[in-house]
Amino acid sequence: MSDKPLIMKHQLLTILAVFIAVCSFGQTAFKKNDVYLEAGGAGLFSSINYERQLTNKPGLGARIGIGFYTEKAFYLTIPVGINYLFKLKNEKSFIDAGLGASWTRIDGKLFSKASSSSNGDHFVNFVPSIGYRRHTSKDVMWRIGLTPVANKNTLMPWLGASIGKRF
Repeated sequence: MSDKPLIMKHQLLTILAVFIAVCSFGQTAFKKNDVYLEAGGAGLFSSINYERQLTNKPGLGARIGIGFYTEKAFYLTIPVGINYLFKLKNEKSFIDAGLGASWTRIDGKLFSKASSSSNGDHFVNFVPSIGYRRHTSKDVMWRIGLTPVANKNTLMPWLGASIGKRF
């Protein structure tokens, strides 16, 4: 009977050790998700975006967002894309290279009557990107990059800057 408290003590210590190990490793795990505001970039003027890294370390990621801009009319944009993070010497600094597209609706409505959709009131911009990204110790992400915009009418140099939260 005297061995029972000793066995229970060892079991509790083992459980406590496993719990501490899991918690300590969980605090340093790579955060796969970003929510950020972007000026310029694939959203064209401004957008809010969600991005997810598709691996357990920096590498391939995918994004989707919603944005707007005005130029004689209100334009709704839905940027989507993929990117790849190339790690630099500092483990929180990256070259961010990607390819995106931004579906744009001229009147700002996602859905309209069939007669008006044949008037060319929506189009797609293609937005490749290359830039610098930084993850901070406070789980903030920021980046800046070159994001030229191409569509059937033009090729325009463009810049993008983003700031957001990692989780």
